[in-house]
Amino acid sequence: MTHLCIFNFQSLLIVILLLVCTCAYLRSLAPILLDKNKTGLLGIFWMSAMIGE
Repeated sequence: MTHLCIFNFQSLLIVILLLVCTCAYLRSLAPILLDKNKTGLLGIFWMSAMIGE
């Protein structure tokens, strides 16, 4: 039986944490990349960066 990462709670938390940390790091390097997409589907990355800070 195969298990997907999204169905394992611990793996899901790790993926979310990596997303938040990566977005915060990218925003510290080049803020214009994430700041121009504050709304819509790509706004998830901007919100992740805000949480990471």
